[in-house]
Amino acid sequence: MTEDVGVDEELLAIGAFAARARLSAKALRLYDRLGLLAPARVDGDTGYRFYRADQVARARLVALLRQLDMPLARIAEVVDADDPAAGAERLAAYWADVEARHARQRTLAEYLRGRLSGRSSEMYGTFTVETVEVPAQVLITESRHLLAEELPSWIGAALGRLEAAAGECGGVAGVPFVAYHAEVSTESDGPAEACVPVADEAAARAWAAGAGRARGTTVRVEPALRLARTRITKAQVAHPQILAAFEAVERWMEGRGLTPTGPCREVYFADWEAAGPQDPVCDVAFPVSLR
Repeated sequence: MTEDVGVDEELLAIGAFAARARLSAKALRLYDRLGLLAPARVDGDTGYRFYRADQVARARLVALLRQLDMPLARIAEVVDADDPAAGAERLAAYWADVEARHARQRTLAEYLRGRLSGRSSEMYGTFTVETVEVPAQVLITESRHLLAEELPSWIGAALGRLEAAAGECGGVAGVPFVAYHAEVSTESDGPAEACVPVADEAAARAWAAGAGRARGTTVRVEPALRLARTRITKAQVAHPQILAAFEAVERWMEGRGLTPTGPCREVYFADWEAAGPQDPVCDVAFPVSLR
C-alpha cells in the first residue's frame, strides 16, 4: 500500500533512494513486501517504485534492526512507535530478551562441556540427596502440554490459580508441586501437571465439577509415598542448572537400588517472589521404592 503524496513533492526513484539509504534495491523490495517500508508511490503503468527523501531514516533503521536478528513483528513495533522514546523502550525490551536467551544458552553450553569432559561426577557432588516420606494427599491439578520456554510463567500462573481455588476446597493442606509426566524441553511438550494439596476432597470435587471445569482442573488422591530429593536454590531452578539436580538424584538412586515409581517433580516450598537467588526454594524429587 503506498502513501498519499502531494503532486509537488519531489520523489526519488528506487535506485536513487537506495543509494541515499545505503541499501540495495533488492532490500527495499523486500521491506516493501514485508510491510516495513512501503514506497510513497508506485507507477501504475511501469510498476516503478518512488520514495520520499524523509523515508531514508526509516529505511536505515529497519536495516540496522534486522542486523540484530529482530523478528519482523518486533521491528514494526519499534519503527511504528508513537515517539522515539517508546521505540527505544521496545528495543530495550527485545534486547533484554535476547540477552536472557544467550545467558541460558551459555549456561547450557557450560553444562554440556562438563558432561562431555567427564566432570559430571563433580557437578552431581554439589547436591545433597535424601529420602523423605510424604503422606497421602488430595490434589487439585491443572495439566498442560508446553515447551521449556513457556514453563516458568505457566508454573507461577497455574499454581496461583490452584492456590486461590484451594479456599473453596478446605484450604491448602500441603506444599504445591509440578509433576512431569513426560519430558519438557525445547522440543518435547510434556505434559506438566501443577498440583496443590487441599484439605476437603468432597469440596474439591464439587469445585472441579463447577468453577474448575473451565480450565480442565481435576482432583485426584495421591497415596503416601517416599521421595528421593535434593534441595536447590532459586538460581539453580533455571534451565539447565536444574537438569544437573535431576540427574544427581537419579545417580544417587541408582547407587542405592532405588527405582522411580512415578513422574519426577519440583516441589515449591518457599515464597518465590520474596526469595533471593541463593535462597532454597525447590525440591527436585522422584517417587521411589526399593527394588
